[in-house]
Amino acid sequence: MTHILLIADKSYSSWSLRGWLAFRAFDIPVEVRTTRMYCDQFRKDLAAFAPDTRTVPIVKTPQGGVLTDSLAIAWHLSGAFPDHGLLPEDPAARAEAMSLVAEMHSGLTGLRGACPMNLRTGWAGFAPEDAVTADLARLDLLWSRAMDRFGGPWLCGAYSLADVFFAPVATRILTYDLPVSSAALAYAKAHVAHPAFRQWRAMGLVEGPEQPFYDMALDRRPFPAPPPLAAQAVESGPSENATCPYSGAPVTHFLEMDGRVFGFCNAFCRDKTVADPAAWPAFMDIYQS
Repeated sequence: MTHILLIADKSYSSWSLRGWLAFRAFDIPVEVRTTRMYCDQFRKDLAAFAPDTRTVPIVKTPQGGVLTDSLAIAWHLSGAFPDHGLLPEDPAARAEAMSLVAEMHSGLTGLRGACPMNLRTGWAGFAPEDAVTADLARLDLLWSRAMDRFGGPWLCGAYSLADVFFAPVATRILTYDLPVSSAALAYAKAHVAHPAFRQWRAMGLVEGPEQPFYDMALDRRPFPAPPPLAAQAVESGPSENATCPYSGAPVTHFLEMDGRVFGFCNAFCRDKTVADPAAWPAFMDIYQS
């Protein structure tokens, strides 16, 4: 048996991103199930997964436990998988990471309220109010203090749960072009280049239409992420590979890249690859062979 994780829209659900990264970034096996916010099915999916729960992420443990908060998920996984690097081994760095996780979980409400996570677009012309500006100053302090103390490249040295919890905040800096120091901006850009994050964003771009709830009365600009390799869906093969690089099942859907055709077992496998081919090592192994 393995853990089962319920999440919502990848482009918008910041807490889902934290729950998912706590597994994927540290190579912890998990069965992922997805629902969609702002529809009747959302409540039904939550009720079927864990009665009386109103938010995602939710985790069912192999032992039958249910975790209904990202902080609970983080502490559970750090205890259940002590050798996977979720928290630093150094006691001082570990204490700092745990403190950062806790502050992110309970704080920065001005920034989180005014700037919802949106990984599908950038916004131009956003004017931060005082509460947002104060939270940005706090972020600069927290991030610079941790990286100066522990040497980077992440907050407490190696990538840890502290970075998992700040990942959605880092994306807000880029989405809304928020005024931060050069060091904070570099840290935010490191998040959107992180391999697990790139996979998350690629899947979110193709899992359904945009959520109108997250639209803003601002001009759009491209989301500031590393530009993907050029690829496009095509109707038919033949493909260079006979089986899907992810499932191993026979190919039925196809993409073209650099004049070459590759196959996948379903539209989602193909489309997430089209969105960001270099985010998927299993595909790139075929492409580069």
